[in-house]
Amino acid sequence: MSLTFHWFLPTNGDSRHVVGGGHGTPATASGRDRPPTVGYLSQIARAAEDLGFEGALTPTGAWCEDAWLTTAMVSRHTERLKFLVAFRPGFVSPTLAAQMASTFQRQTGGRLLLNVVTGGESHEQRAYGDFLDKDDRYRRTGEFLHIVRELWEGKAVDLEGEHLRVEDARLARVPDPVPEVYFGGSSPIAGEIAARHVDVYLTWGEPPARVAEKIAWIRGLAARQGRTLRFGIRLHVITRDTSEAAWAEADRLLAGFDPATVASVQAGLARSESEGQRRMLALHGGHRNGLEIHPNLWAGIGLVRGGAGTALVGSHTEVADRIKEYAALGIEEFVLSGYPHLEEAYWFGEGVLPRLAADGLWRHPAGERGACVQVPFAG
Repeated sequence: MSLTFHWFLPTNGDSRHVVGGGHGTPATASGRDRPPTVGYLSQIARAAEDLGFEGALTPTGAWCEDAWLTTAMVSRHTERLKFLVAFRPGFVSPTLAAQMASTFQRQTGGRLLLNVVTGGESHEQRAYGDFLDKDDRYRRTGEFLHIVRELWEGKAVDLEGEHLRVEDARLARVPDPVPEVYFGGSSPIAGEIAARHVDVYLTWGEPPARVAEKIAWIRGLAARQGRTLRFGIRLHVITRDTSEAAWAEADRLLAGFDPATVASVQAGLARSESEGQRRMLALHGGHRNGLEIHPNLWAGIGLVRGGAGTALVGSHTEVADRIKEYAALGIEEFVLSGYPHLEEAYWFGEGVLPRLAADGLWRHPAGERGACVQVPFAG
């Protein structure tokens, strides 16, 4: 088995401190330290490409730059890196989205992946003109993905659904290859949509036992639909030559969390309708103590950031071991990030990936041309 690794483009800004916000809360002031210019994001993208990451995730929401436009511009500065573009089905028609994806594939040489985000915050959805409740948003997502996939197969589509209606919808040119669809959600209806429509189910970084429960749940739902899905996990990373150095960096980040900011972000996230966000909040309870919730799994990021709130922290060997632990559960794809994203990409790419390559669990997507350096440390 060869694992796949993706990095993250911080279109909400970057910093040597954690950029908080997300899930209906604004980006914190640290996001202005390194503005998300095309030039800076392209630096990160080129580093990720050279180091051997398969793709790069971009977020969606009011707190960040638009993912479609940003990745289209950054793609011109890279050659191989794919872009895992987060988008919300309720904000654009399915026919237009299918056409946009098809154009992106042709113009980038097939480097689009789609991360479908239904939206767990009604107050943020309403700001964009979407007034459906959460369950209806998921039902609309199912109709949306049905239409898009039919169009990508070159079919003419007529559908009068509960939320979406199209007549004689078709594409002049279908995408080649068809983009893979990534999706995450912890509620019962989210599981049903994933089982029917997506290629890769993503979960946030919970302890392995809870991740195993999620995999078993989604795998069972997919089997009833006669389908098989792949599984991925979204995590931050703090990896250094020694465990002591990594935890010192985690402590430095934690020390930079202003109590007022923590309280403000936690209050904003508490009104989230997202079951996944609720599970993230439960990992730390808003407290600074007891944040190592599993060996090398730290919940500190979630004190100031919505969405993915946990990080793998440790020596390169320890982080590689935790990745192996998740891989043993069935996780094949890892969507990672770290602060700052440029420097942390190198820590992980030069420290952890060679260890996984030595164990036969990873190979550089560019093959021998991009072969990773030899393992330089014993930490």
